[in-house]
Amino acid sequence: MDARAIIAGLRQGQAPSDAEMQWFAEGLANQQVSDAQAGAFAMAVCLQGLSVDARRALTLAMRDSGDVLQWDLDGPVLDKHSTGGVGDCVSLLLAPALAACGAYVPMISGRGLGHTGGTLDKMEAIPGVSVSVSEEQLHAMMRDVGCAIVGATSQIAPADKRLYAIRDVTGTVESLDLITASILSKKLAAGTDALVLDVKLGSGAFMKTRDDAEALARSLTETANAAGCRTSALITDMNQPLAASLGNALEIKEIMRILSGQSGADSRLAELTAQQGGVLLAHGGLVSDVAAGVQKIKDAIASGAANDRFCRMVATMGGPADFATTWEQDLPTAPIVRQIVAQAPGYVATIDGEALGLAVVHLGGGRLVESDVVAPAVGMSDLAPLGAEIAEGTVIGTVHAADEASADQAEARLRAAYTLAETAPELPPLIHERIS
Repeated sequence: MDARAIIAGLRQGQAPSDAEMQWFAEGLANQQVSDAQAGAFAMAVCLQGLSVDARRALTLAMRDSGDVLQWDLDGPVLDKHSTGGVGDCVSLLLAPALAACGAYVPMISGRGLGHTGGTLDKMEAIPGVSVSVSEEQLHAMMRDVGCAIVGATSQIAPADKRLYAIRDVTGTVESLDLITASILSKKLAAGTDALVLDVKLGSGAFMKTRDDAEALARSLTETANAAGCRTSALITDMNQPLAASLGNALEIKEIMRILSGQSGADSRLAELTAQQGGVLLAHGGLVSDVAAGVQKIKDAIASGAANDRFCRMVATMGGPADFATTWEQDLPTAPIVRQIVAQAPGYVATIDGEALGLAVVHLGGGRLVESDVVAPAVGMSDLAPLGAEIAEGTVIGTVHAADEASADQAEARLRAAYTLAETAPELPPLIHERIS
């Protein structure tokens, strides 16, 4: 085959064959396709779009460009993916809760992107934890613990890694077809039986409008189901942070408070975890319906079974062996902790989630350039939620910073992100829609 002919066909709106997609993905992985050809391919897809069949073919071809994990386990292999938000630490709760319910969760996760936090960065806030494991170690973790939250090896969907880098410099990142293939090629390479997709909508999400969120959710679910992986998507609200804390160690503290029964069992974070888990347990055949699955996830958290799985996972990945009892002392803390109080009364009417996420990045909790080293302890906590009635002098958030200057900047950004009004706003639902 010839890269030029495939690109020309795409440019003219012709549907590529499965064999052409397979050949092109292999060429991306083994360098037979040049950067120029990869860029032209991405632009042709961006401009002309792909059918569901062609999108499925590209997804599977990129999946098959590297290792595809195979499992011999006595339960379903389940996974989730979030399109990114702020205070979204669902993965850290969901993986161990699912494992406690009889599922297996080899969760291949990512690092922070833009204003959103990265699950791997959060795991690495735990002293000693390494998210880099071999395939043999991952298989051992599935047998012994039932869940793992780890980074992808270089052999997982290498065609996607190459194409993503090309998209980043050719203005084609926004293509729904390429976003879909990128996300799903990695998830399907993990040998997943069923998948739930959390497509975020609102001020703290990449998708700001309902139409954009629905388009992505439908593209992902159609493609994943066509590829043989039972998949549903939840369009969930990100007009405020999901947790009351933003920042790597601070979000670990949030989930440990829930796992250890200290607080947060009725929080938006815990509820969304249960809803996603309920869908997955039903898809995996472990419960009769989603409602039963939701309750089973809640029970796994309330009983301490999920906490046990999480702390065993932490220990297996190099973290403290007694994390269940020592996490409050183990997790790093910032030298500057400053409470930010309201300067006038009112109700929290809007929260600019993206601005809060970027404030954490500028504190050092994320990356401005790829080579930046993340500061695990910095961030924000005690964030007032939408609709909260605020008196003058009430704390609307707490800044955790490395120095006074960065605390000053974060305080200004936090204040600018909050809008108060004389009347309480109408609160958005946690879940806008489920798409199967």
